[in-house]
Amino acid sequence: MPRYEMTWQQAAVVAACLLGVAGLAWLPRRRPVNLAAPVLREAGLVVALFALWQYAGSFSVMGPAGATARARWIWHTERAWHLPDEAAVQHLVLGHPLAVEAFNVYYATMHFTVLIIFLVWLYTRHRDQYKRIRTILVLLTAACLLVQLVPVAPPRLLPGTGLVDTAQVYGQSVYAFGGAVADQLSAMPSVHVGWAMLVAAGAWRATLSRGRWLAVAHAVMTWIVVVATANHFWLDGIVAAALLVLACLAVAAARALRPPLRAPLRALVTARAGDLAPPETSPDKLSVSADVRSTGVR
Repeated sequence: MPRYEMTWQQAAVVAACLLGVAGLAWLPRRRPVNLAAPVLREAGLVVALFALWQYAGSFSVMGPAGATARARWIWHTERAWHLPDEAAVQHLVLGHPLAVEAFNVYYATMHFTVLIIFLVWLYTRHRDQYKRIRTILVLLTAACLLVQLVPVAPPRLLPGTGLVDTAQVYGQSVYAFGGAVADQLSAMPSVHVGWAMLVAAGAWRATLSRGRWLAVAHAVMTWIVVVATANHFWLDGIVAAALLVLACLAVAAARALRPPLRAPLRALVTARAGDLAPPETSPDKLSVSADVRSTGVR
């Protein structure tokens, strides 16, 4: 299976080009660029974020030796919490080759594709919601990357679970085309699930149309796919959901604190403007000046 996603190098080049063209807006007689600059700037920021995610996946603060032990701890914790068995979910689709292949393609392509479509829709149709969602996206992705610095093996690499690496069996593994080992040990938390849930929450807040159910269906489908393909544990998605909630709370808190912080700054600016304003001329001086002009005195 060909690798549909850009590498971090390719994404970095695309982001640099987009931001570079957007930067031309300050040049004179560049009206087309001026009109497109905000869109190009936002696209460049999102692609740059994707490049950072791809690049950060190749690093860890610990060696890969403990990744399997951490995955086994997650497996036993889920059993203690009586979470559904990932193997039971996978066995529901293993007997249907077309479904398995579709799941593999969905996992490899749809998470970033749907995110881009959602951001474009939000920017063009619900601009008032865009900045808040973009900030949440940045915070969520950054938090996920910090957690992923500690390597954790995905369930497909954990022996003794009865799980099958479906992408490897069907020749659809994205890691067969230059994927680093560290990329495969970035299972906790699931960025796929985090992004999908952000799309669902953002669409549900932005519109009342029935189309928002598609975003919800994508989030549910993504969670099923990552488990059925043995790329993530249930707990990977749960942690991603918790990080999304924290990111939303952080943005809400920042927005709540903005008015109280703006008031003193606005007062300071007003005071400084008053100090710099020219002194007012009294009525007596104005009348004297008028008399002087009327008599022709120089």
